[in-house]
Amino acid sequence: MSKGVLLVNLGSPDSTDPKDVKRYLDEFLMDPRVIDVPKWARTLLVRGIILNTRPKKSAEAYSKIWWEEGSPLIVLSERLQAKIAQRVNVPVALAMRYGSMSLEKGLKELTDQGVDEIFLMPLYPQFAMATTETITARIDELIEEQFPGVEVKTLEPFYNNPDYIEVLAKSMTESLEGLDYEHLLFSYHGVPERHIRKSDITKSHCKIDGKCCQTPSEAHKYCYRHQCVETTRLVAAKMGLKEGTYSTTFQSRLGFDPWLQPYTDRTIERLGKEGVKKMAIATPAFVSDCLETLEEIAMEGEEIFHEAGGEEFTTIPCLNDRDDFAQLLAGWIDTWVIKDLKTAIA
Repeated sequence: MSKGVLLVNLGSPDSTDPKDVKRYLDEFLMDPRVIDVPKWARTLLVRGIILNTRPKKSAEAYSKIWWEEGSPLIVLSERLQAKIAQRVNVPVALAMRYGSMSLEKGLKELTDQGVDEIFLMPLYPQFAMATTETITARIDELIEEQFPGVEVKTLEPFYNNPDYIEVLAKSMTESLEGLDYEHLLFSYHGVPERHIRKSDITKSHCKIDGKCCQTPSEAHKYCYRHQCVETTRLVAAKMGLKEGTYSTTFQSRLGFDPWLQPYTDRTIERLGKEGVKKMAIATPAFVSDCLETLEEIAMEGEEIFHEAGGEEFTTIPCLNDRDDFAQLLAGWIDTWVIKDLKTAIA
């Protein structure tokens, strides 16, 4: 069989034009694994309300962070792809779950080169319904509908992989070198609490009570909250951080249902009001800087902190196209080429 790799990230509008943003948001928010309510309710919410108000505001936000080359997430993902391709001996394609760089195009790029065995690499350290699961589900649909005979193996969430933790901790340490910060915030993208319960394969473990994430369970394999908390714990240990000098929060909530807490924006505000003058923030749910990191955190977060009395606000870049991160992923690919995937990243 001929092997190839498909890297997958979230996606981006084609431009900052509100029409392009609206088209992108429609595909994204109509995904039943993103807004997991009956289709009639999702359609009413998304196409009846959100898409009538949000595209213009989101377009303005994208305009603040857009690069001359295009969407930061796309540009950074392409740079990462190029570095990985230089390090491996199999074709490496890049696709997005949403937007014009579709999964279908990514699969076609590989199969046009004769590839019939694909290593699918969702660029998400932690598992979530709205990230990893929606990618694998859509890939399964496309394989059945358009690419019969193609075999796919998927990279497992790598949130606790020692080599990944080493690279992440090193990148954060380098970004913080010489800075006299008082608190380090690990901010992860939020999800509704119901997503956690839906992903619980035991149907009983996930209580979201502050204890279940520390209690051993097979539910942790698909528990986004546990995997975020564990990422923080492992990185803090690797960096030698002291208890009380760091914490875990969740950002980007939507609607009125309860989402994972504590919330990032409220925590930033609280820290400022409690007298913290210098803080740093990392976003380990993302491997590439994007709207959520560059605008919501680096701009809005800093504004909240200053208004609450804070003075110095440091945003730590995502791994992006760091050489050591590209080498890490390339190493996993090389191992997959010659061994069973489960052995490769165990």
